[in-house]
Amino acid sequence: MLPDWKDLPDEMKNDTVKKYYKSLAKKESALIIKRMFDIWMSVLLLVFLMPVILVMAVLIKLDSKGPVIFKQTRVTAGNKDFTIYKFRSMVNDAPKLGTSVTVASDMRITKVGQFMRKYRIDEIPQLVNVLKGEMTFVGTRPEVRKYVDAYTPAMMATLLLPAGITSEASIMYKEEDELLASAEDADQVYIQDILPEKMKYNLKSIRKFSLLNDLATMIKTVIAVIM
Repeated sequence: MLPDWKDLPDEMKNDTVKKYYKSLAKKESALIIKRMFDIWMSVLLLVFLMPVILVMAVLIKLDSKGPVIFKQTRVTAGNKDFTIYKFRSMVNDAPKLGTSVTVASDMRITKVGQFMRKYRIDEIPQLVNVLKGEMTFVGTRPEVRKYVDAYTPAMMATLLLPAGITSEASIMYKEEDELLASAEDADQVYIQDILPEKMKYNLKSIRKFSLLNDLATMIKTVIAVIM
């Protein structure tokens, strides 16, 4: 559900964002159904995946020192900070040991972490974020604040809706870590080269938002993970 335009932060109030806002405002009913789906599906999956959650918690603790859940501040709808939850797939305090993006053969990734990241199991705890309304199943992947600070005025339109667990962009760039592997400055390459390309997909998804498109993206994600 969209907030009133006047309630958006000033940095989001530009002509380009307003075009996307007006487009989404015409689909208010679909946005309400989207939120209802998020609530029911997140509850259902949390219950259904509880055995997997317990097993992964044990494996993570046996594999390396540190907490089971990795927490990090990301940005969601309304340019608001929130705490994202993931299974910890890297060594403890990994963000302090390198860049905010992960590259191929990153030495910070644990053995169990490699398996989880391959099949996106590390993202299961984000179901809690979805239930809380901080995230949605399909939407722009949440970035850390330093990347959001590099957004162009048009990119701010992606913050009209909650951050997502998956998106067309995340499917197309599922091998992002390999693209960054040879970069001398991974952060700079991500901001200048990869982020703008991902945002083309994200903005297109907002322009063409529909429940059917969301469902198609979820199916594509499952296929991409399996393949």
